[in-house]
Amino acid sequence: MKNIQQPPRRFSKIIGLGAHRPSVIVTNEDICKNIDSSDEWIRERTGIIERRFADENTTIIDMATDAGQKAIKDAGIKPEQINTVLLATISHPYQTPSAAVLVANKLGLGDVGATDLSAACAGFPYAVGIADGLISTGQSDYVLVIGVEKLSDWTDKYDRSTSFIFADGAGAIVLGPSDTPQVGPTVWGSDGSEFDAIVCLPDWLSLRNDNETEGAWPVLHMQGQKVFRWAVGDMPEVASRAIAKAGLLPEDIDLFIPHQANMRITDAMVKSLGLREDVKIARDIQTAGNTSAASIPLAMEKMRSEGVAHEGELALLIGFGAGLAYAAQVVRFP
Repeated sequence: MKNIQQPPRRFSKIIGLGAHRPSVIVTNEDICKNIDSSDEWIRERTGIIERRFADENTTIIDMATDAGQKAIKDAGIKPEQINTVLLATISHPYQTPSAAVLVANKLGLGDVGATDLSAACAGFPYAVGIADGLISTGQSDYVLVIGVEKLSDWTDKYDRSTSFIFADGAGAIVLGPSDTPQVGPTVWGSDGSEFDAIVCLPDWLSLRNDNETEGAWPVLHMQGQKVFRWAVGDMPEVASRAIAKAGLLPEDIDLFIPHQANMRITDAMVKSLGLREDVKIARDIQTAGNTSAASIPLAMEKMRSEGVAHEGELALLIGFGAGLAYAAQVVRFP
C-alpha cells in the first residue's frame, strides 16, 4: 500500500501589511446624541475617544480589497503569486457566497482558494494559524489574510451597552515561506456554552417566522461584564501559553498587540503577563474603536506607520470575543 505524499515541511513569515481606515470619524459626542452617556464615561470605561464608520456606499468588500492591495504591494510580490485568501469577518451581509471569493475576484487573483472565517474578534489570529499551516505543509506559497468589519451596519445606535464600542475598518497581511520559524504555534479554543455573551439577534429563522420580529434588523448584543471578566480572567493564561509554545519567555516579547476590545482589558493583561516595562503596547482602540476581526492588523499597521514597531521584533497577538472564541500566537513583526 502506497503512502500519501506531502511536500517537505517549511516555515512561514509575515512579509506584507496593509490597512483601510474609513473616512467618517465619529466622536463620543456624536454617539451620545442617541444614548444617555458622556464622552468622559466612554473614555473611562473603554479608552475610546473616537471611531471610524464606513459610509453607506462602502462595503466590507471595498475595505478588504483596499487593505489587501496595500498588503500585496508592501510584500513586494505580484497578485498572481497569492494562492489563498482567508478573510475573517462577522459582518458580511450575505449568507453566501463568501466575502473572500468576491475580494479575490476584485483583486484579480484568478483561481485561488478563498474562504471566510467566522471567529469574531479572534478571527484574525485564527486565520494566521491556518495560513501558517498551509504554507508549512506546502499547500500554499503566499496567503493573504484579511480582517474586515462594517459593524456600524449591525449596531443599535440607541443601545447604551454597545453603540459606543463597535466600528469599521480592514487590515491585511501577506504570509510567505521562510527558512526559519517566524510565526509561533497558535493557541486557540472556544466555549460554546457562553455563546450568548456576544450574539447577533434576531437570527434569520426568527426574523422569517416570528411575527413579533417582523421588520426587525439583527444587531449585536453583549453582556459586557461577563465578557470583561472572561477576558481579564482567562486570556492572560492563553497568551502565556502562546509565548511558551514559541519557546520564549514573557521578557522576550517586544510588542503586545491584543484585540482592541477595551483599554482596561489590555492594561489588566499586561499586568498579568509580566511583560517588560518597555514593551510596546497597541492602543489603536483610542481612535479606531472595536473593529472585531480587523482590530489586530489595524493596530499592527498603526504601530508601524507611527514608527513604534520595527521589523524583526517579537509581537504577541491575541484575539478573543464572541463564541466565546480565542486565539494567540507570537510572530516576527514584518
